[in-house]
Amino acid sequence: MADEPLVLGIETSCDETGVGIVRGTTLLADAIASSVDEHARFGGVVPEVASRAHLEAMVPTIERALKEAGVSARDLDGIAVTAGPGLAGALLVGVSAAKAYAYALGKPLYGVNHLASHICVDQLEHGALPEPTMALLVSGGHSSLLLSSDITSDVRPMGATIDDAAGEAFDKIARVLNLGFPGGPVIDRYAKEGDPNAISFPRGLTGPRDPAYDFSFSGLKTAVARWIEARRAAGEEVPVRDVSASFQEAVVDVLTRKAVRACKDEGVDHLMIGGGVAANSRLRSLAQERCEAAGIRLRVPRPKLCTDNGAMVAALGAEMVARGRPASSWDLSADSSLPVTDPHVPGHDHDHVHEVGDPAHHHHDHVHEVGEGNLYS
Repeated sequence: MADEPLVLGIETSCDETGVGIVRGTTLLADAIASSVDEHARFGGVVPEVASRAHLEAMVPTIERALKEAGVSARDLDGIAVTAGPGLAGALLVGVSAAKAYAYALGKPLYGVNHLASHICVDQLEHGALPEPTMALLVSGGHSSLLLSSDITSDVRPMGATIDDAAGEAFDKIARVLNLGFPGGPVIDRYAKEGDPNAISFPRGLTGPRDPAYDFSFSGLKTAVARWIEARRAAGEEVPVRDVSASFQEAVVDVLTRKAVRACKDEGVDHLMIGGGVAANSRLRSLAQERCEAAGIRLRVPRPKLCTDNGAMVAALGAEMVARGRPASSWDLSADSSLPVTDPHVPGHDHDHVHEVGDPAHHHHDHVHEVGEGNLYS
């Protein structure tokens, strides 16, 4: 156990300040401070509010995680942080904090990809990821089908949403139904008491000429909103449970159908589902049903690990250390549109980075190396 990398991960891509600590593939701490209540009155995440909340929560959340894990910051083998994609201001808070801790402690810094982290978190639940793994990531900002042969270096996009992400559609329909924010959990709850076949809502991009693995939820969202408006205009009551169930069924039907098809086409016998919408109970049960029928093994982390958290970032960071991937350089920046093909942001030979403890001598600039400038050893 002791020789497995001990890594702290920081996640601030949206409205959760997540700090996780992992040893190898073992989760030691998963501390979260959420600003969701502050956004609820606006019906969505306000970037400036999120950034300020991260700033306030960062140090207490890191201290809570270290205490929960029973480790000292000096014991860490590295610090990982979400470098993108996400909200630029929110990401910057996490990246700045990670740099400050890594610099002060003389530890290597790993800027990692938010989407690759969502895939890697499953290692904390079900052990090492099979290679290759097909991953369906569904959240408020993303709906993607990804094929990973090495989570630290090779993630290939198979398909993605061309408009709204699945989570956005849940939020918007919940708003039309006056169910509050966020929409995913509340629609899931109402749908359990409704009939998924009560109303026939459209299945986006499922025609013979449509892209096989891409998603579209904008048309579905509009169709559901219009159906609700028509009922209200006619003075009729809106059957909230049936609308929730029928809308949810349209979303998860398309998601699972395309994911299973991609597995079959690529000859991959494992499907991993992650991201916030992976906490949806109907998505889990329909995926299980369809995977079993197709002879595919389904891996879905527990709901707490599906939503944004620091554990997933730490998990990917630990994998980077274990596989000897290069650390990021000190000029690591947040990239709000970091492509999924970059699981992490390494240092570059041409990067000029100040040596720890030698800020004045610019002609001595070089890339930060692991273990250099260990201020507290």
